[in-house]
Amino acid sequence: MKNFFTIGVSHRTAPIDVRERLWLSQEEVRAVLPRLKAQFFKECVVISTCNRTEVYGVPGAETVEPEPLRKFLTDFRGADSQLRPEHFYNYTDREAARQLFKVASGIDSMMLGDVQVLGQVKGAYRLAEEEKTLGLLSTKLFQTALHTGKRARSETRISEGAVSISYGAVELAGKIFADLHTKTVFLIGAGKTSKLTVKHLRSKGIKNILVSNRTRSKAEELIQTFGGRVVDFQNLREEVHVADIIISSVESPSYTLMANDLSHVMRQRGNRPLFIIDIGVPRNVDPMANKIENVFLHDIDALQVIVDKNLEKRRGELPKVEKIITEELERFFHWQSSLQVNPTIERLQSMAEEIRQQEVHKHQNRFRLEERENLDILTKRIVNKLLHEPISNLRNGQSNRDEETTRLILAVRKLFGFSSTEDQISENLEEDNTNPGEKT
Repeated sequence: MKNFFTIGVSHRTAPIDVRERLWLSQEEVRAVLPRLKAQFFKECVVISTCNRTEVYGVPGAETVEPEPLRKFLTDFRGADSQLRPEHFYNYTDREAARQLFKVASGIDSMMLGDVQVLGQVKGAYRLAEEEKTLGLLSTKLFQTALHTGKRARSETRISEGAVSISYGAVELAGKIFADLHTKTVFLIGAGKTSKLTVKHLRSKGIKNILVSNRTRSKAEELIQTFGGRVVDFQNLREEVHVADIIISSVESPSYTLMANDLSHVMRQRGNRPLFIIDIGVPRNVDPMANKIENVFLHDIDALQVIVDKNLEKRRGELPKVEKIITEELERFFHWQSSLQVNPTIERLQSMAEEIRQQEVHKHQNRFRLEERENLDILTKRIVNKLLHEPISNLRNGQSNRDEETTRLILAVRKLFGFSSTEDQISENLEEDNTNPGEKT
């Protein structure tokens, strides 16, 4: 029997128009979890973001066949015509756990070292907890995954440095102004890039934000979410002098700010430094503005250089993160196999002793009273010698390959007709106070 199974679609296997067909809202996740548990799993968790939808579970039968599960997911979302088998991937046991640990560590993200994904994994875990689809193994698995993600962030530099244009703009502004939180930022444009930029600005403690956009309603929508003040687009040049930082990202056939406009702005500012980040394509700001004293103009190419350098640094941290993942995998599977080894050994010894006693009791009348004690000693020795090698192999296997030990345990239990290990694992877990991952 496979202990873990995962199936999913991600940015590695499917484009955005396919991924969004399988995306599940929080309420949809709540609805699908009990159905997954009833049809496929004893325990299950669903992670669904813009870049992935993945199901992790402990199978309810010997194994889970990918095809029925794929059909269930596509039928649930009414996306059968958009999704094809090659869009999906699936893993079992150690590779399923490794996939989860890679996701939690941010190394399976579209943006390498993504800091948001750990919170998304935690949110998925909490939803499963609320819907009561977690169990002994999945609880420990996700706790360990969260611990792995925290280790990756604290022990490596996998999440350091801007690797997006919007965050790169904010990081660059921070290099110009040490006291960023006291500065006023003027955003020209209210599209997706501007939304991401203002989100990063807020995370840096910037409170004074002005937004101007041709469609005023979009600017108003942006400040309703993040705060700030709207400036009418036609009044842009009259009010831009109050800004210390200008970030422009609009589609325009001509320059939104000319060099002459900015010369006038600098006179109004008393020549105090003005930092401009032009991430518009085509460019929004006249490049000649860079020749004006105390105007610092950077375009998207300059930001891309920063992003590329930071991305290269993150790639250099991958071996460290992989090492952490391997360590946590070993700890987790050692914990899992230890829960099964002791109950299996105890059951094996109990079964052998029960048979021995039954046979001794059945045949003891054939022996004189003075011989019965020797009969008892002799049969115990026979049983102990027969069990010595298999028990030693089970115990010693824990210090070698835990996955192999698990297979061996399952084989022993099947050969001797033992019942499922889950009840005994449950009893052991309640007494087990060790935790390979933090409770998060």
